[in-house]
Amino acid sequence: MLKKFFALFLTIGIVSGLMAGCGTSSSSSGSDLKELRIGFVPSQNAETLEARAKPLADLLQKELGIPVKVTVTTDYNGVVEAMGSKQLELGFLPPTDYVLAHQKKYANVLLQALRFGVDPKTGANTSDKVSYYYAGILVRNDSGIKSLNDLKGKTIGWQSPTSSAGYVWPAVEMKEKAGIDAQKDVKSVVFQGHDKAVLAVLNKDVDAAAVFEDARNIVKGEYPNVFKDTHYIYQTAKIPNDTISIRPDISKKWADKIANAFIKIGNDPKGQKIIESIYTHEGYQKASDSTFDVVRDYSDKVKNIGK
Repeated sequence: MLKKFFALFLTIGIVSGLMAGCGTSSSSSGSDLKELRIGFVPSQNAETLEARAKPLADLLQKELGIPVKVTVTTDYNGVVEAMGSKQLELGFLPPTDYVLAHQKKYANVLLQALRFGVDPKTGANTSDKVSYYYAGILVRNDSGIKSLNDLKGKTIGWQSPTSSAGYVWPAVEMKEKAGIDAQKDVKSVVFQGHDKAVLAVLNKDVDAAAVFEDARNIVKGEYPNVFKDTHYIYQTAKIPNDTISIRPDISKKWADKIANAFIKIGNDPKGQKIIESIYTHEGYQKASDSTFDVVRDYSDKVKNIGK
């Protein structure tokens, strides 16, 4: 299943790139930026994410003095390819996707998200804002699964093959720690959104799922027993938080202006509530490309899975 998805994923990426290339850019780069178009990737229901992103666009438009538009793509690769074909100036990219975009010279990192730390047992936030997070392997309490070793032959829910929390970190460490290959030794189901993966565990559609560690908070309003009925059998190493990445041809003047606007919004109580509702971000800090060297390391390791 996952191998087929990899092939489909590449095909979709090519098609989306071609489709994006057919459009005409309505904003110029450099010092004459007339419009800011921002792409998001789905970590929850796409329609919900778009509705929550529009208030952020309104705040940015007020700060920057130019129109701001938001787009939610159907997969992670959509934002990367849209930036490459200059249909987007800015992208909210997870670490692995940022590295791929940077390698293609489609994007430079502008900011890194800050989040509150999370207690994996209760889902409660810690008091500290951090620039990293963890992924985990989530199971039902009645699954009988106690450790990574018990996952062999089981059905596991994954996200896109470039998703740091939904595939790369858990798959790499599952192989390193337990010798279980995510493409050979388990049955795979691919989901679009960590909320869907959590629900699949709850509904017993899969035996386990790889999700970011506070993913259960997305569904706890509708499924209040999610923390009572599930737990993590494994926590990965630290994963750098998501990026806000910018096209390399955007001038430093505008890059700094956009970065400062995001930081200001993140420091404002009203703005913080808006960005928290989108990706559970609590603020932003300036970022360096070297922070993501660990991502490059894991990206190299994940290539050996299935071989």
